[in-house]
Amino acid sequence: MIDRNVKILDILAAQKNIKVTLLAELLDVSSVTLRKDLDILEKRGIIRRTHGYASLDGAYDTGKRMAFNHSIKRRIAKAAVKLIEEGETVLLESGSCCALFAEELALAQKNATIITNSAFIANFVCRLPNIKIILLGGYFQPESQVLVGPMAAKCSETFFTDKLFLGTDGFIPEYGFTGRDHLRVETVVELVKRTKQVFILTESPKFNHRGAYNLLPFNKITGVFTDENIPQEAAAILLNNNLLLHRVSSSEEKTKWPQSPNQLPFLSPAN
Repeated sequence: MIDRNVKILDILAAQKNIKVTLLAELLDVSSVTLRKDLDILEKRGIIRRTHGYASLDGAYDTGKRMAFNHSIKRRIAKAAVKLIEEGETVLLESGSCCALFAEELALAQKNATIITNSAFIANFVCRLPNIKIILLGGYFQPESQVLVGPMAAKCSETFFTDKLFLGTDGFIPEYGFTGRDHLRVETVVELVKRTKQVFILTESPKFNHRGAYNLLPFNKITGVFTDENIPQEAAAILLNNNLLLHRVSSSEEKTKWPQSPNQLPFLSPAN
């Protein structure tokens, strides 16, 4: 199931919008089987279906971003899950890598508990066994499906964990990791106070982006999980600041098209 979902998201990342019947033909599955897959992806907020088409348009922000570099993000998530002990409780912030981390943690059957301010993540894994979810309250940001602000910070005061996992919007060599939303950054700063170790989960292109707000200085971060395409300068900075750096393979698992690799066999209309 997950392998086929990866292929679906790979196609949608390239196409944005494709006819369901053509998608079924491309994946060599029946329309009934594909519709079941698409129903699950839509319920989890990753895709939208309209008038016989599957699309990323209208999906939640985190779900939409999950389609890009999906297999790389999943490898990052799998690597980070190896840090978790049986029955452990972890703090988890929002982001596509973090959502996949939550899913991989459930699939690892470690009976873990996730405390998160992400309504998207809570919905994304709530139907999976072997995982418990505690959702923090706060001001709700509908686009990213995340809860932020003073109330989220207050709710977090009840908990203390060994590990916090979060994503990032960018990186500035002189300052560290950055965010684009000040309320989310303020919430992360408060969550950091409730944990011993902080880990960043992010794909390498984020190291070429610059966010508007300083997320965390290097001395507040334990380690970074990314892929092997991280810029050499950024990798050197992380290591010089005594951060653990784990790099997964950066090869993206592409769908094998049944004709020329430079041309998609089925192109959906622009509308």
